[in-house]
Amino acid sequence: MAEAVKLREQALECLLIADPWQKATATQALHQRVLQQGFVISSDNLSVPVFPGRPEKPQLVAPRDLPRRRNNQQTGHATLIHAICHIEFNAINLGLDAVARFVDMPEDYYSDWLQVAYEESTHFEMLDQHLRTMGFAYGDFPAHDGMWEMARKTHHDPLTRMALVPRVLEARGLDVTPSMMNKLKGSGDHRAVEILETILREEVGHVSVGTRWFNYLCEQRDVDPYQTFKDLLETYFNGEIRGPFHTDARMAAGFSQAEMALLESQAVYKKRA
Repeated sequence: MAEAVKLREQALECLLIADPWQKATATQALHQRVLQQGFVISSDNLSVPVFPGRPEKPQLVAPRDLPRRRNNQQTGHATLIHAICHIEFNAINLGLDAVARFVDMPEDYYSDWLQVAYEESTHFEMLDQHLRTMGFAYGDFPAHDGMWEMARKTHHDPLTRMALVPRVLEARGLDVTPSMMNKLKGSGDHRAVEILETILREEVGHVSVGTRWFNYLCEQRDVDPYQTFKDLLETYFNGEIRGPFHTDARMAAGFSQAEMALLESQAVYKKRA
């Protein structure tokens, strides 16, 4: 019988891979090995870097410096797909980082986040393959680093990470994906719509993983989940929560009615480019 996989150490190896396609392949292979061989979890503090392995391109710029998609009919559609592809690449790293970085969590925590990383890797591949049918590839357009900046700010604490990355930044994808699907339907890109339908369905599960482990850590620390979430939003987002919200998807991902009311009370509504 094959030896059980040292999951945190192997996740770190995947995290350090810079090439996006190699990282996706390695993550899928790790997922398969874990299914076949099982896994063990060490309590060692691994040397997890502040930044994951990532390629030289795309060029990372401030969100305000990204080209406005509506101003270029030729590449506007492709830049939208590229932007989603970039989010999914970051999400692979976030799943792997959650496995490698944080110690002394239940085994289900590690298997949950490996499953998330695996599914994000399939999302990345589908989007990049579709982008290539348009004559482009991941890395061809600039992108922003907002998701990883928040990951970096939450490296010190799994509770803060669970609250803010899956339940705020990744949950934003639940809100905006339906409007992107409508836009892509209007342009006749039915394959992109199919991909986003898959992503939206699986992202509900990913956000629910964040909710599960946020609530678990609140219980472990004997703190109130609602008040803790409220305090973290005020500390880290300072009134910059973006609306509107896809309430049904968020409720399916474990948000409470009180949390949805909190988000609505803090929401900023801005026109999208």
